[in-house]
Amino acid sequence: MKAILQNNYGSAKTLYIGVVNQPIITEYQVLVKIHSTALNRADILQREGKYHPPKGESEILGLEMAGEIVEIGKNVKNLKIGQRVAGLLGGGGYAEYAAIHSDMVFQIPDYLSFVEAAAIPEVFMTAYDALFAQLNFQKGEAILVHAGASGVGTAAIQLAKLFGASSIFVTASKNKHSICSDLGADVTIDYKNEDFEKIILEKTNGKGVNTIIDFLAAAYFQQNINCLSMDGRAVILGMLGGYKMKETNLIPILKKRLTIKGATLRNRDLHYKINLIKRVGELLPHFKSGELKPVIDTVYNWKDVTAAHERMEKNQNIGKIILEINDL
Repeated sequence: MKAILQNNYGSAKTLYIGVVNQPIITEYQVLVKIHSTALNRADILQREGKYHPPKGESEILGLEMAGEIVEIGKNVKNLKIGQRVAGLLGGGGYAEYAAIHSDMVFQIPDYLSFVEAAAIPEVFMTAYDALFAQLNFQKGEAILVHAGASGVGTAAIQLAKLFGASSIFVTASKNKHSICSDLGADVTIDYKNEDFEKIILEKTNGKGVNTIIDFLAAAYFQQNINCLSMDGRAVILGMLGGYKMKETNLIPILKKRLTIKGATLRNRDLHYKINLIKRVGELLPHFKSGELKPVIDTVYNWKDVTAAHERMEKNQNIGKIILEINDL
């Protein structure tokens, strides 16, 4: 089969379409002919040699896909050849075919295209996990979502609104504020020119927000703990702002009984991820009603993967960047 490969770690220009062996499925897996896959920040890190796939997973980039089943393992009872499915992968999405455990996919309803379905698994699973498993988010709470126009950010805004957030604050570039507001954000903050801590404390009369989803780590750590409310919780999902701090005042953590957690999804065990994708599958009716939607920035032919990666690296995207896997 054809797949996007690279000779060595480096820039987006190291990526090319080559030929590798097609995956061989186990008795509990299905083989999916991929129609669409999506970019994630993890793909860039892996391409640079900074984020290796878990043991046993494909070395090919790509953490999610949408396509149709072309082969099923002998112990697979819940799926059939020809069904349209989407799912989360440990790797291997940038290819014509992928092997995936039969419980790690959801069937794509008629009202979603392959492109739309490919934009759902990683971001909605990550956002759902962050909100409920990590933050124990409750109806009526206020939340701050950093990088609100990112894939996970747009999913988190929608889920927070769906499940009854009292106020949704987001940080994003000024040109991305309108999409965040359209998705349900109450207050949009230009992180380049505004102080999110000051604005949040002003808007909440000094109380702060109950929960925070953060991707910046070191760069925002002090401000995050300063603008959390009593018994506030924050989850760190990335370290785009660095992982070392020179000086930090930790008093608010004790004074306000704060909980600071870190979470990743890729290295979770199979049982954990199966349970999570089931929860996301239960959300599909909300996509039909319009309460939730996959936010798609751009769609590239997979031969243009270099341009797609460069767009994400420049933080130009609002929502997901999709690759269509076409016959070449």
